[in-house]
Amino acid sequence: MKTLYSLIASPFAAHFPSLYQELGIAAERFDSARNLHRALKKQKPDVFVGEFIYAWGNDYAGNTLSNLDVTLRTLQAVAPRAKVIVVMQPGEEAHIGKLLALFPVHAVLKYPIAEEQMRAALQNTE
Repeated sequence: MKTLYSLIASPFAAHFPSLYQELGIAAERFDSARNLHRALKKQKPDVFVGEFIYAWGNDYAGNTLSNLDVTLRTLQAVAPRAKVIVVMQPGEEAHIGKLLALFPVHAVLKYPIAEEQMRAALQNTE
């Protein structure tokens, strides 16, 4: 059975429990990066679904592009084979290229996300 971790802050959550069950995926949602990083010490996911939120200059050091930077760096170190699926609001599209230049991403999906879009992304992770 595959394991999927998700880190989604939006109320438009890309969460498809019946699809995950159908595809034999054990999914776990996290409400904070800290909780997700704690879980990474115990189990490495096969798939990670993260919501991209561009950092609009809220980082004083200037070294953070988005809310996913630290998590994606951590995944590269502890679960380098994990497939990354990024979900985002359409308004973030102008900035997603910056993330894609830094990290390998399997798929990018824009809200609203249909179950068939998520199915296609998940089935292509094999």
